[in-house]
Amino acid sequence: MPYLFTYFSREDDGGEQVYFSVSRDGLHWQDLSPKPTLSWQQGDGGVRDPFVIQHPQTKEYFVIATDLCIRRRNHQWHEAVHAGSRDVVIWSSSDLIDWSEPRAVTIAPEGAGCAWAPEAVWNEKEQAFLMFFSSYTEDDGEGKHRMYAAYTRDFRSFSPVFKYIEWPEHVIDTTIIFDQGVYYRFSASNDIKIDCGTELTGRFEKTHIPAVESLKGVEGPECYRLPDGRWCLIVDRVREGKGYVPVVIDDLARGKATVLPDDAFHFGTALKRHGGVTTISTEAYDHLLRHYGFLSSGMRE
Repeated sequence: MPYLFTYFSREDDGGEQVYFSVSRDGLHWQDLSPKPTLSWQQGDGGVRDPFVIQHPQTKEYFVIATDLCIRRRNHQWHEAVHAGSRDVVIWSSSDLIDWSEPRAVTIAPEGAGCAWAPEAVWNEKEQAFLMFFSSYTEDDGEGKHRMYAAYTRDFRSFSPVFKYIEWPEHVIDTTIIFDQGVYYRFSASNDIKIDCGTELTGRFEKTHIPAVESLKGVEGPECYRLPDGRWCLIVDRVREGKGYVPVVIDDLARGKATVLPDDAFHFGTALKRHGGVTTISTEAYDHLLRHYGFLSSGMRE
């Protein structure tokens, strides 16, 4: 079960763009190129938080990302939060090699200060993706990051945006998985908080995974299933500047999980910041390796 990881890297020249890495086991990664695979020079002049997803029916791939280059803003985070881009940048591809021209979609509500960390999950009931993202908004005199969402079938047209998650504190990014009839949401707010529910836009209740909650100064959660059937949650150790660390979850319902030691994983050469992971076919994996010069025609790794 190969994987594709889209990510941005350091806050230097070219680092806030989209890079690709692949893996056979979800724990050991091969960077495909030291140069960005996808670039955005319009809008804010860079992108962060790229998330990759495949349409379950058309099989088209999409990468969606935050329109933000904090380096070009001279690391003025207050400005980026309160007067940043309300756009999400989107690419599409049928084969992960040839990508459409990037396009920006204004998605954050009127008056929002930003549109950060867009992700999406397929809603079988609605036959559409729920795309969700974080925006700083003023509501009833209280300014903070809240999660907003909209439905889309093609990442070209969207339903009206609605408020999706609001907590007493900021919520800066969220990822969602579906397991045995239950949706689990992992959200960054100082640390990682978890809630679950049976309806994607229904009632969610807090749940606990102690190993996840023990991690401090982390954000950018991303969760995917490993080849052995367990779940892997990766989180970006922003406070320490160390990049990702995996948490292997044996039982979501019972909160049984383990933070892996450093010698149990390898995220490649480049520092990887808040990104997205999707499973891909063996054929797509081989095609990427051949395209980037890691695999000869007719041969496998």
